[in-house]
Amino acid sequence: MRWLSLLLSFSLPLGSLAAKKSTSSVDRFAEFHAATQASSPLKLADASYKKLTSAPRDYSVAVLLTALEPRLGCTLCVEFQPEWDVLARSWAKGDKKGESRLIFGTLDFANGRDTFLSLGLQSAPVLLLFQPTTGPHAAAAADAIRYDFTGPQTAEKVHEWIARHLPNRPHPPVSRPINYIGWAVTIVSALGIGGVVFKAWPYILPVIQNRQVWAGLSLIGILMFTSGHMFNQIRKVPYVAGDGRGGISYWASGFQSQFGLETQIVAFMYGVLSFATISLAVKAPRTRDPKIQQLIVIVWGSVLVLMYSFLLSIFKVKNPGYPFKLPPFM
Repeated sequence: MRWLSLLLSFSLPLGSLAAKKSTSSVDRFAEFHAATQASSPLKLADASYKKLTSAPRDYSVAVLLTALEPRLGCTLCVEFQPEWDVLARSWAKGDKKGESRLIFGTLDFANGRDTFLSLGLQSAPVLLLFQPTTGPHAAAAADAIRYDFTGPQTAEKVHEWIARHLPNRPHPPVSRPINYIGWAVTIVSALGIGGVVFKAWPYILPVIQNRQVWAGLSLIGILMFTSGHMFNQIRKVPYVAGDGRGGISYWASGFQSQFGLETQIVAFMYGVLSFATISLAVKAPRTRDPKIQQLIVIVWGSVLVLMYSFLLSIFKVKNPGYPFKLPPFM
């Protein structure tokens, strides 16, 4: 009986200590969760960071270690901070009961120098996700998961990353605040543009209904796309290239490649050919003076032959096996 009483006397403090630790984790989450309802993410310092992330814990913690001071020159930190704030506030607003067991915090370098040194961080921002060490969501590994800042960073992208690591829990969606200034500027601009269009409509309508305007716009579009403009946009071709002898090569070899300047030259040639054809078909028949009409036919006919001959010679340069040719450019 005496040994039993001694055993009980030693076991009671150990049990109370375990209960105290368990209660401490619950109390910590309740304390920090209540603080997030007032302001999220939490602004942390060295002491509060250590308290929030200390084990054992039955909750998750997402902490952004950043450097917002201008003298530190962290552009990504400044750009990402608004997205982080939107995510944290959206999560706190959608999880008022704390069912997701997740706390958001921000530790700036100015308030957490010791933490940065203890983690060995040489750059910022760094986003760490601490998983629970106890409870139903406890993770096998106690190490924090680090987010990879690659590519454009948005609140939705980080939300997806966090949700992937927190299965079987609520994931409140990102809710961005309404941009009242943007809406006001848009409405005022729309009203202003509408007023200008209303006043100028008697002058705009004849231009819209003019067949010559639409014919010109259609011709410009046709010349752009037949000369290879879309090919350049899709392939991101170079404007020009060197010929290997210190000069510039204007023509890319083969029919499956071209340069940006080459496209512009070909578009200009197509334009001259189109204008010559239109002049011969429309302007020449309407000219009443026979001599002027004959002059128009000779001039524009010569331009048409010369330009088409030069165009065929370019095809021959791009592909020596091209079978067609026309004097004088052989």
